[in-house]
Order: sequence, then C-alpha cells, then structure tokens
Amino acid sequence: MSPVSSLDRIGVGIDTARYGHRVAFLRPDRQAAAKPMTVLESRAGYQGLHQRLEQLHQQHPQAHFHVRIDAAGQYAANLEHFLRGLPLPMTLSIGEPKRNKDYQKAHFPKRTTDDTESQAMARFAVVELPAATAPTSAALTLLREVAGRLQAKVKQSTQAINRLHNLLARVFPELANLTDDLTNSWVLHLLDQYPTAQRIGLARLATLQRIPYLTEELAAQIHLVAQQSVACLSGDVAETLVRDLVAQVRHTQRAEDQLRRLLSDAYAALPASPHLQVVTVPGIGVATAAALIAQAVDINRFRTPEHFVGYFGVFPEENSSGVDKFGNPLPPGTLHMSRKGNDLVRSYLWNAARAAIRHNPAIGALYRRLKAKGKRGDVALGHCMRKLLHLVFAVWKTNRPFDAQHFAWETPGAAAPTAAAGGAPTANPDPLPPSAVTGSAPSASNASSADNAAPGSATVAANETAVGHKRDVPAEEVVTTANTTVAPQPLPVNPPPNCPPRPKVDFAFLRDQVTLEQVLRHWGLLDRLRGRGPQRRGPCPIHGQPNDTQPTFSAHLGKNIFQCFHASCHAKGNVLDLWAAVHRLPLYEAALHLAETFHLPRNREENP
Repeated sequence: MSPVSSLDRIGVGIDTARYGHRVAFLRPDRQAAAKPMTVLESRAGYQGLHQRLEQLHQQHPQAHFHVRIDAAGQYAANLEHFLRGLPLPMTLSIGEPKRNKDYQKAHFPKRTTDDTESQAMARFAVVELPAATAPTSAALTLLREVAGRLQAKVKQSTQAINRLHNLLARVFPELANLTDDLTNSWVLHLLDQYPTAQRIGLARLATLQRIPYLTEELAAQIHLVAQQSVACLSGDVAETLVRDLVAQVRHTQRAEDQLRRLLSDAYAALPASPHLQVVTVPGIGVATAAALIAQAVDINRFRTPEHFVGYFGVFPEENSSGVDKFGNPLPPGTLHMSRKGNDLVRSYLWNAARAAIRHNPAIGALYRRLKAKGKRGDVALGHCMRKLLHLVFAVWKTNRPFDAQHFAWETPGAAAPTAAAGGAPTANPDPLPPSAVTGSAPSASNASSADNAAPGSATVAANETAVGHKRDVPAEEVVTTANTTVAPQPLPVNPPPNCPPRPKVDFAFLRDQVTLEQVLRHWGLLDRLRGRGPQRRGPCPIHGQPNDTQPTFSAHLGKNIFQCFHASCHAKGNVLDLWAAVHRLPLYEAALHLAETFHLPRNREENP
C-alpha cells in the first residue's frame, strides 16, 4: 500500500473527444501524480476514472482535485455530469477552447498531442487554480439543444432554397423577377403542380388563378411570361428535380415551425431567474429571448455591455481589402457588420430591431436620429440591434424590467420626424443615453413633491436612485444610468493653437532603455515573483489586489514581455504596455510618464 503524503491539491486535466478522453494528473510541483489514462465514453471507462480518483484520494486524503476540462463541442457534457456526482473534494472548471489552446502552445510549443493538451490542462488547473464553473440546469441544457437544432435546420432551409433558386435559373428564370420570396406558399404550390415554365405555359389560366394566395393579375402575368420563357431545361427529369427541391423546402419549413414551438416551450420551462426580465424590453419576444439566453447562458459571464455585444458579433469591422465590382479600390475605413456571432440570434435580433423601432422608445429615437443624419436603413438597423443588446444586458444584469418612462429618450415634440425647410426629416440630435431599467416606485408624498419641484429636479432625483446606486449594500459590478443633466462636450479634433506641441516619443527607443526587471523592481514586485530563471510567475499587478496570491502573471525577464492568464484580465505585451495598464494611461501618456520616472530621453534627438 502506498504511503500517505500531504499534498494539498492535485491538478486533473482532461482533453475531450468523441469516443474517449485523455486524462493527466499533476502535483503542485508539475510532476505526475499518477500515470495518464484514456477514459472511453462508456460506463466502464467512467468507472475506471472514478477508481483512479479514489486511489489518489486515499493516498492524499488532504488533497483537493482541481479538474480542468477542455470542452470540445458537446463531448464533455456526459463527463461533466458524471464528475459532478462524485463524492470527492473537487473544483470543476470547463475551459474555453481558445484560451486552452493558447496555454498549451505557451508551454508545449513544439508538440500538439492528446498527452500535451491534457498535461497543459492539468498544469493550468494546479497552477492557476481557476474558479469553478457553475453547473448548467437540465432545463437550460434542453433549451441549448433545441436552439442548436433550430440553427442547423435554418441553415438546411437556406441551402434548400438556394438550390431551388439555382435550378429555377435554368427551368423558369423569369419567376425570380415576379416574386421576391420563393418560400411563399403559392410559389411552392405552383412549382409542385407545374414544375417547369413549359408546364405552366400549357396550363389553363383559370387553374392557375385558383391557387391559394395567388392573385388573378399575377397569375395572368406568370402564365404569359411562362409561354415566352427562355428556359433551357424542361422534361420529366427537370420536373422531378424541381418537385424534389420543393419537397425539401416544405419539409425544412415544417421542421423549423416545430422547433420554434419547442424553443418557446423550453424557455417557459426555465426556472425563475433574472432572465425573465429580457422579455420586458419592447421588441424582444419569447423566441428572441430564448435564443439569446441559450447562447449567453449566464449574464455574469459578461463584465460590460461591450463584451455582451461583441459575443454576438453586432459591431462593425473594417473591410478595405480588394476592389469593388467596377474595379475601384475600396476606400480606407470601409466598415461592414461583423460576420462573427450566432446566426440564429442575429436573425432574431434583426427582426426584433424592426419591431422595436415602432414600439420601443429608445430604439425608435435612435433610428430617427440616425436616419436624420443620412444613415442607410440597414446601417441604422444594425445600430438598433446593438442598442437592443445593451437594454437586454441592463435588465438581465439588474433583474429589473424595462421602464419606458425612466428617461426622456427624445425632447418633447421630437417623437415623430418633422419636415425641415428642404423637406428632409429632422429628429432629436441628442446622444442616446445608457440603457434604462425600472427604478423603485415613488411614494405618494414623493410624487406630490415632485409636482412642485423646479424643472429638471425630477431627473436629478431619478439619477440619485439610478440602477445599482444602493449605498447600504456592498459595492459590486452594476449597471447604472448616467446623470442626464450633464451635457457631453465634444472633444476638439486639433489642439488649440496656443497649446505647446506635444513632445516626440520614439516608443521603440524608449523600450530599449528600460527592462521589465527594472520596472518590477521599481514597484517592489520582483521579489514576489517565483522562479529563478528568466521566467517568473506571481500575482498580476494590473488586476490583482494587495492580498492576491494567485500566480496568474507571467513575465519573461529576458524577452521583456509579460502575460496574465486570468479570465478577466488577459493583458499581455512589452514593458511599455505593462506601464500603461498598471497606471491606467493611454500609450503616449504612459511613455511620457515612464521616461519621466526613470529620467530617460524620449527620442534619439534628446540628451539624457
């Protein structure tokens, strides 16, 4: 029997796959606590993992298991469910694939195998001590499954429609000019009965006019165009191909309708939580809320509204590479909506923004301002999608419903566009305020005093009780509304002519004069970092607290670079980047501050 030791923790790294998982076990000194093993996706494989963990627990009864799973798709779902049911002291964290890959490349740059990936996960678990991942409820898991199936079915529908459109280009090309949507019921009915232009031209006009939802005028026009069609395909084979694609489109449509009903049912089955406030935002229906929650899972994953918006890809990206269809180079600064994010959520948000323009005061005001500035309709809708996500973040984060009266989204009389001198619509040009949610209801005495107050005092009082401003509770990350009485001042594009010119800074020259070791010693942090070689580890000076002991900060004194592996930080760069991050300064201001602190010349022309 193995002697009992006094290990306080053991890192368990698991690299998941479809048919089996590779597991590594490491001690705090990065040595193997047990031999690696492969766990098959079966009851016998899971029992083998349980026995190995029990053996380690008997050998090291004081040790706490820190398990890190590199989740590849949904392959870790069964394993996670199994591990959460084990009666062992365990912290289970489900790692992000991108972050895990970067960590593996940092420590095993020349090898990518199941063993190195599982060892990297075990090292991350025992060294970084990541926080536990909250378990996902069964109801939320079902919602995510339904949302995933619906997204896949929507893609299948799009593919089937595209194939039908492609075939009709040779069977009945003129039909695309008579209808914008091939999924209309009358189009599918027509193509099912008369799949080619030749068959439509030979059919009786009265028969075509009896097709449901097809008007008599349009039926006569289709009949005439079909008789004069330039189609090159006809006959039995072409008819069979068209009918087959029509059947596929109808099948995917029925499957979509069923999955959308299941999505609503799965959303209704979720346990009560702050997510219920999402549907209080005008424009956000049950289906849109279900798709958002299925992808986001937990709003606490996102620190700011910008993180929430970026997760769904609702932001512009520059695309000035190449030429347009006329051969002209794309102008610099050409922006397009990002293609990142979940397709299902983005499609729901697009329709939600269109509805919110009419029913949501915040979205309607934003849309009118953008149109008054000359923005295209689709560009304005993209901004409305982004604003909707901000509102969703606010009500979900604070667990308070949306309040349309919380803020004066438009000045009085600007709710509808007015005709200017040249006939162009004008709207309120004021900038859009932050997302608003309901505050506490005023009492009768407060309401009477508000009636007698001076103009603007009601707004100030509302800001005093803005969301998150609770002085009698501990401070935490909240969403607040801005003081609406402070008018933002535009920043000058160019400095005033009387201001002295800004000193020239040669960033590369400045970095060559100071080392990372000097900066860390200046802050008194060098002695807190562990390690004897050029690679040092310790608490992060950027986000860490004075009593923080987690070694998330890694510094290479030879290369003068650093990186923080904490989930909320992810800072990395050179010595100047570190100085700017610690002092919360822009890069230029940080360079001036660094040169002044260490008495360094800012460029090659200056004397030391």
